[in-house]
Amino acid sequence: MLYNKKNKLLAFVVIVLLVTAQPAFAMHIMEGFLPMQWCGIWYAIALPFVILSYRFLRKRVEQNPKLKVLIALSAAFVFILSALKLPSVTGSSSHLTGTTLGTVLVGPWAMPLIGVIVLLFQALLLAHGGISTLGANVFSLSVAGPFVAFGLLKLLPRLRCPEILTLFLATFCGTMATYIATSFQLAIVFPDPSVGIWGAAIKFLSVFAITQVPLALLEGVITVLVVKVLKAQGVGLKLFTLQKEMQK
Repeated sequence: MLYNKKNKLLAFVVIVLLVTAQPAFAMHIMEGFLPMQWCGIWYAIALPFVILSYRFLRKRVEQNPKLKVLIALSAAFVFILSALKLPSVTGSSSHLTGTTLGTVLVGPWAMPLIGVIVLLFQALLLAHGGISTLGANVFSLSVAGPFVAFGLLKLLPRLRCPEILTLFLATFCGTMATYIATSFQLAIVFPDPSVGIWGAAIKFLSVFAITQVPLALLEGVITVLVVKVLKAQGVGLKLFTLQKEMQK
């Protein structure tokens, strides 16, 4: 691997995240926080996405076994970034998601299954999230975020948006979509007595906005750098969703 300035900058950003992060509860909904009926509802909603994700990945790997490398890279990226917790000024916490990179490399349908694997490891090994809330966390992290990012990856190039800006905006909006989804998941269960679900959702969003917006911007920068490094090394160049759209 060539050690140019971009590589060094990427390494510096990752090291800073590793040093400043704390292994504790992050924005994943923790065990026991949702009533069991809502845990079941979110399992039922997330399960079809996970099944389709498994079928998608199995078919893609059969067609191209080398894709396993990019799947593993995508999973590792999500695991590391989403496990790094930064405390919020409100006493809560926020974290990066890392799901847009996998969306670019192997497509949004790869992310639900990757999300299940990542979230299970985090719940069992890091006490991060939970088993009962797995369905809700899979939906927000691995369905809402990746598909919003994918939509922008498809739309923005058609609007003549530059490639780097497209990737940055898709990452930013995908990350924020995860937190918006989580806020509504919590608001549905804990509506505000006076202003209802929408008011509660706004309150939950405001709790995380101060820390999550800067983190989403940071993740946009990190994702752009990682994609540029991978493309410079010729890693799975034809598999990049972004490049396919730019060529149309």
